[in-house]
Amino acid sequence: MQIYAKMIPRLIHAHLAGSKDYFPISFITGPRQSGKTTLIRELYSDLPYFSLENPDTKQFALEDPRTFLSQYPEGAVLDESQHVPELFSYLQQLVDEDKQRRYVLSGSQNFLISERISQSLAGRVLVTTLLPFSAYELKDEIGLPTGFETLAWKGGYPRIYDQDIPAPIFHNSYIQTYIERDVRQLKNIGDLTSFTIFLKLCAGRVGQLVNLSSLANDAGISVNTAKSWISVLEASYILFKLPPYFKNFNKQVVKMPKIYFYDTGLLCHLLGIPQPQDILLHFARGGIFENFIISEAVKSFSHHGRKPDLYFWRDSRGHEVDLLLRNGVDILPVEIKSGKTLNVDFFKGLKYWHKLTEHPLDQSYLFYGGEDSQKRQQGQVYAWKELVKSDFQKIGLI
Repeated sequence: MQIYAKMIPRLIHAHLAGSKDYFPISFITGPRQSGKTTLIRELYSDLPYFSLENPDTKQFALEDPRTFLSQYPEGAVLDESQHVPELFSYLQQLVDEDKQRRYVLSGSQNFLISERISQSLAGRVLVTTLLPFSAYELKDEIGLPTGFETLAWKGGYPRIYDQDIPAPIFHNSYIQTYIERDVRQLKNIGDLTSFTIFLKLCAGRVGQLVNLSSLANDAGISVNTAKSWISVLEASYILFKLPPYFKNFNKQVVKMPKIYFYDTGLLCHLLGIPQPQDILLHFARGGIFENFIISEAVKSFSHHGRKPDLYFWRDSRGHEVDLLLRNGVDILPVEIKSGKTLNVDFFKGLKYWHKLTEHPLDQSYLFYGGEDSQKRQQGQVYAWKELVKSDFQKIGLI
């Protein structure tokens, strides 16, 4: 008898349930082990389920796609569909011929399938991204921690919580599996040791501008290889680039992106942090906290069915706003400080942004590592744990 792990509700469930009848095909992407299979088997339990990682199923679908699909006249769930992207063109014909058919696709390797989807299924597919648990999704599991360090260190991959796997054991296995399986498939990278070193170097640069020349030099690879490997890490949902905001304020602005990780637990593992409390004295503490807040924003956008619309801003004189969120026509500035005690210097970026853009201070925001949320003249202050009580949408920032 199969024993199922405990279920932790996902925010994206409401978005998918409310929109799944509007498109004949739903595509759910995201990193490996973010909970895609559990979600789709629960939400689409009325459709037959097949994993295209299964060698026999994969071979059948590759050798005779028409016969494979014809067995399921009402549709099917095709998990890990990146293994047989050739099916997509057949799906287009089937849903065009029969409007009642429904297919659900999932995949964890974005650039292997996104192009096929845009070519074959444009206008027919609902695309959503499921990321690891947000702090808000874990609120009933973790309560209100006294500091962000434990949550940041554990991260949000579901198996850590629903199967009680110790975080270091999970992250070590995840990295090994990712390097050995996905990296070889995505780019056929031969030197996996160099790639692992490169991945750890990226972790050490979290929250920093992407300087490919410096990164390549430290990793002992070419700039073109570094650029290619960054694209691999993006495509497999390990890290993402936060773009700069380009609007011209008659000052030279930075135009290089920053890098952040989708999951802070994986980040802490790559940084070699053995215990949550070790974050407090770690050189990357500020970057880890900044990553935590920004990745929560990305999760809020994605799990509510929206494409993340996030930026940072910095000029050549060192003035900076850590995060800009587009909320409708508004651009909302957010400063992020890991310190636990409020300091007047925390508001310098928000005040400069107000002076530069005349953006109202009462629509400016500060997330910090302390305990007390409060309204200040310089903007709304949020303790980090507000993101356990609610997410960016419920707060009203997206």
